[in-house]
Amino acid sequence: MNPDLFLVLGIVVAGFSIPSVLSAITDGRAPRASAVTILIAGGLVLYAMQTKQGGYALSDIPDAFVRVAAQIMP
Repeated sequence: MNPDLFLVLGIVVAGFSIPSVLSAITDGRAPRASAVTILIAGGLVLYAMQTKQGGYALSDIPDAFVRVAAQIMP
């Protein structure tokens, strides 16, 4: 699979888990499910960084989103 896809999935999963973490903290609960999703997101991003030759720079992230969107859309 494409490392860009893993990077984008990791960033999206991490972005969706932030409200869950904040909700658990404000309710006084332990953010167990949120912690698991953040670990999964970190693993996806780490796998993408290790698989791509040369890794990713911060300026490559928007290009990765565009490439993944172009692959998904017909």
